Amino acid sequence: MLEGAWLSMTQQGEAETMRHDSRRRQEPGRLLTQRTHFAGPTPHAPDDLYCLVEGGVATRDRGRLSLHGYARVSTNTYFGRFPASYWQRWTPVREVGVEAVVTGSGLVRVMASDARGEPRTVGHREVVDAAEKQLHIPAKIDRFVDGGALWLEISTADGGIVLDDVRWTVHTARPRRRTAIVICTYNRADDCLATLETLAGDAEALACVDQVYVIDQGSDPVESRTSFRSVQDALAPRLTYIRQPNLGGSGGFTRGMYEMAGAATDDGFDVLLMDDDIMLEPDAVVRMTAFASRTTEPTIVGAQMLNLLHPRRLHVSAERADLGILRAGLPVEEALSTADVTEEQQDLRVDAQYNAWWSCLLPSEVLAAVGYPLPLFFQWDDIEYGIRAGAAGFATVTLPGAGVWHADFEWKNWDDWSRYFSYRNSLITSALHSDFDRQRIVGHLSRQLAHCLVTMRYGLAATLIRAVEDFLRGPDVLEDGGNQVAAEIRKMRAEYPETSNHPASAVPGLSATRMPLAARPGFPSMPKSVLAKRLTMHLLRKSHGTASISAHDAKWWHVSLFDTAIVTDPSQEGVRIHRRDRALMIELGRRGARVLLRLMREGERAQAEYRDRLPELTSRENWTRLYECR
Repeated sequence: MLEGAWLSMTQQGEAETMRHDSRRRQEPGRLLTQRTHFAGPTPHAPDDLYCLVEGGVATRDRGRLSLHGYARVSTNTYFGRFPASYWQRWTPVREVGVEAVVTGSGLVRVMASDARGEPRTVGHREVVDAAEKQLHIPAKIDRFVDGGALWLEISTADGGIVLDDVRWTVHTARPRRRTAIVICTYNRADDCLATLETLAGDAEALACVDQVYVIDQGSDPVESRTSFRSVQDALAPRLTYIRQPNLGGSGGFTRGMYEMAGAATDDGFDVLLMDDDIMLEPDAVVRMTAFASRTTEPTIVGAQMLNLLHPRRLHVSAERADLGILRAGLPVEEALSTADVTEEQQDLRVDAQYNAWWSCLLPSEVLAAVGYPLPLFFQWDDIEYGIRAGAAGFATVTLPGAGVWHADFEWKNWDDWSRYFSYRNSLITSALHSDFDRQRIVGHLSRQLAHCLVTMRYGLAATLIRAVEDFLRGPDVLEDGGNQVAAEIRKMRAEYPETSNHPASAVPGLSATRMPLAARPGFPSMPKSVLAKRLTMHLLRKSHGTASISAHDAKWWHVSLFDTAIVTDPSQEGVRIHRRDRALMIELGRRGARVLLRLMREGERAQAEYRDRLPELTSRENWTRLYECR
């Protein structure tokens, strides 16, 4: 993942840190909450996420901004804004100070917005012929309850101006809490190393961290890389590298919590969970730890996700789950979703239900109150934990401007082995934290099953059926932490040909001339009737020939028209061959109907069992057993 670019930018960051350290004069009792960078940590990160040149000529470097005469620059950008509304709502802080080292002549304004995005000036300083002058502009955090942010606007007349080392600080009388970063990794050694190198190359971000745990569960270990030793030396003595068998994301992240809690004194601590394959903006570490240290009550603080392949695009600004239809990743009301944040700003404050663990900070008070995560292996572990913490009175804040880049979800094929855990674990979460409306849930799963059958995704239908069967087994299904069932699901799915990818240029059994691209479908006006019709067509063998279908057009009502559909994988790496098999469709339909009938009849019993055993499953003793028996 652009390893050379990361190393180059890391070296540049080290040089800038050394240059700025000699001039920094931070007052005692001030807490660094964020830095204003003018370019990203790598060329992959668009500079327009950091600042905008609105007029004239300006040079944007990571920690330095140089404006020529008659230029104007704004930091009213994703990473350039200070989330004042969130600070006013969740902390007692009522003033932030903007600090910078300034050379030259120009005007520096502190701007503010309200919940509607309307701008106003709240502070300014004019400098004339300055020579590395220390600049300080205070700004009140007093009119932002419903929304709004702060940012800088810099302009020049005939002279130029250079801003270095721009920092936003607040008063604090509290000592900084101990914080550990926990990275769970599985066979992504190079990506994990890139994250560690980025962290090691930013002295101020690293200063916010006391421990870095790397929990390596893969067969291609991070320590096998030649550059691991240099990263280990750079992070010493903070770095603890642990190898363990694969217990999934829940087992890896929990291991970091487990180690921190085992070594804890009476003082509280924070655990900052971080995926191995993110592209890290190191200032997110500064922003999340600072915000968490000043919240009025212990608060879960999450980073937002920006899409790695489309780095200007925000996934969701705050998330929720609908446990009645087993869906997560939904935007809360008024939240941004799949938004280009160079065009849309997040002025309105929104409250999250949970934050995914691509980067999320958990205070030790949450761990003490609600226990450890469930051993769900993969998917929904972070969602379940966030919902459980919310029920215990702990808020989750998804902090704007604390962003990391993560692989685009839209480019992942959800028809893979992980869907088993998505189905099963969403049922467990719904059973634990909702009224578990079985009629609604069974209706949703019935539609999901029917969609699988008419689109000839028989492996996915079998995956859904197995997930419901295992949910009904009760909490014993979580006994080994999930590694065995993951292997079983992969083996089962391999029996279904449409679960495999093939090169688009060499589709087995078909020539290119037999793969006409199907016309783009519309949306059915009566989807329930169309679904019934498609099921009947497949039973009566009345579907039509062969077609090639793009990932965008692979809707169930379209794919189901054909006997054979060559469907582009959302990853764009190949295609899958969906072939109608009437006998298999009938078999899976019958199995699915039986297990969903069982869910109606036995769901209440299973719900009670999961709720009764939740304290045991989330206890330190249970995780000790899982770690020690491997």
